[in-house]
Amino acid sequence: MSTNMGYLRSSFVFFLLAFVTCTYAATIEVRNNCPYTVWAASTPIGGGRRLDRGQTWVINAPRGTKMARIWGRTNCNFNAAGRGTCQTGDCGGVLQCTGWGKPPNTLAEYALDQFSGLDFWDISLVDGFNIPMTFAPTNPSGGKCHAIHCTANINGECPRELRVPGGCNNPCTTFGGQQYCCTQGPCGPTFFSKFFKQRCPDAYSYPQDDPTSTFTCPGGSTNYKVIFCPNGQAHPNFPLEMPESDEVAK
Repeated sequence: MSTNMGYLRSSFVFFLLAFVTCTYAATIEVRNNCPYTVWAASTPIGGGRRLDRGQTWVINAPRGTKMARIWGRTNCNFNAAGRGTCQTGDCGGVLQCTGWGKPPNTLAEYALDQFSGLDFWDISLVDGFNIPMTFAPTNPSGGKCHAIHCTANINGECPRELRVPGGCNNPCTTFGGQQYCCTQGPCGPTFFSKFFKQRCPDAYSYPQDDPTSTFTCPGGSTNYKVIFCPNGQAHPNFPLEMPESDEVAK
């Protein structure tokens, strides 16, 4: 009887280990290198976590996870119940996000084990910019499976029409309309999307900026890291020319 029970326990433990191994497609390490606290957010899994400078948070993402995003929130104030507000990236006034953040927020987006068994992932500025970011596979395998970055001084050089406290907003939120939101069919780059693309060539600059902005890695065998302020600075000083405000109509 005891032998059988021991066998059953061993089998159950093996089953659990196998289930965990088969369920999780990737681990994603989120690290804050900024000289200030970042309240990291992750949906549809993870929720949220306060990260002081140098702290990390590991997210285990199941196979098939899609429409997923990780971002950083700034200047937050939460009470003991996890309720409060953030200046950028706020997700309904809660620490544990279940919905998307309020622009502007720099996004790391991913979908795991999708078409042809690939992971699809990107950095997106479609919701604007608040924190410099690197998104990278921990085991790059060549091709489009390599580190991508958005570390330019976008907040400091933001066109004044898009400037908001703590970040640089996206033109869809600011102006609305098909030209910037691309909700009614095909659309092309604008003056504002070019501003983002020139500074962060790896990143999505408008909703249909797919060809140069989507990256892939083998699904089920690739882990990732997201680093806020990878240079250890909030606003690297890049010598880029400030755009004129009268370009709105171009």
